[in-house]
Amino acid sequence: MIGLLQRVSEASVKVENNVVGEIGHGLLVLVGVERADTEAQADRLLERLLTYRVFPDAEDKMNLSVSDREGGLLLVPQFTLPADTRKGTRPSFTPAAAPEEGERLFNYLVGQAQQRYDKVATGEFAADMKVALVNDGPVTFWLQVPPSNN
Repeated sequence: MIGLLQRVSEASVKVENNVVGEIGHGLLVLVGVERADTEAQADRLLERLLTYRVFPDAEDKMNLSVSDREGGLLLVPQFTLPADTRKGTRPSFTPAAAPEEGERLFNYLVGQAQQRYDKVATGEFAADMKVALVNDGPVTFWLQVPPSNN
């Protein structure tokens, strides 16, 4: 499972001109589900997202997590993240989970996040989303919890 996280001052997701998720300062996370992912990968990714230290402390060092800062967590499903781009000029989506499984695991991740953290917003699976953000820094990190067979 992949999480492309961006530290943001604000972020929102619109579907058909309606805001479906928004946060102030916090993390916008584009989430990609890979073919062999399970709940174990989702659990580990969530743990990392909630504790990953990307916010500055009093000495301006990245020592605080979104939980420490009580920031928002905006989870957005992103089917294209697991794409294989190693050759040619067109991505292959073979590494991505089937849509039904991707949706199931994304919803599992969201449910777990909502149980553990009270500032969770989401995008909408399989929708044409418009994502707006103000990247703070910019600070962007790629987190990956490899499938069990890797």
